[in-house]
Amino acid sequence: MLPNFTMPVSKPSAQLGLTLGVLMAVTVGIALGFQHIGGYIPCKLCLEQRTPYYVGAPLMLAGFALWAIAAPAFLTRACFAIGAILMAYGVLLGGFHAGVEWGFWEGPADCAVTVAAPTGGNLLEAIDTIKPPSCTDAALRVLGLSFAGWNVVASLGLALLAGRAALSKA
Repeated sequence: MLPNFTMPVSKPSAQLGLTLGVLMAVTVGIALGFQHIGGYIPCKLCLEQRTPYYVGAPLMLAGFALWAIAAPAFLTRACFAIGAILMAYGVLLGGFHAGVEWGFWEGPADCAVTVAAPTGGNLLEAIDTIKPPSCTDAALRVLGLSFAGWNVVASLGLALLAGRAALSKA
């Protein structure tokens, strides 16, 4: 039986929300690290997959902050529930992208072909000549999964944990 959304949020559930905020920030931070340190230029679908993290991390932290100031429980639970929904959306985005990479279905028509990033010179002049990588090409596979595939795994785990935080009994 699901708890009433006005039922007080337990300390472990609130702490899970805090942990989720940190995990979401770390996950998107890893993606940014691969981009800015590793040189992996994200495609259009890669960039879209980051949105649930950009929204979800602060939302999870807001949920914890609401719990800490003893705000109404439904606000805390709503933050965690919306975070779960965002991460479920992330599963769909990552699954769609992985399917595009494996050739199961067509990707967006506006994904460009892969070209090398500029190594020097004027970046403003390069903006018109550089196209982002194609959504159909996995930049890297680790244990058989691309970045999109690993995003499915991470988003699924985070969605389940956020759902647990939202629906836990006091």
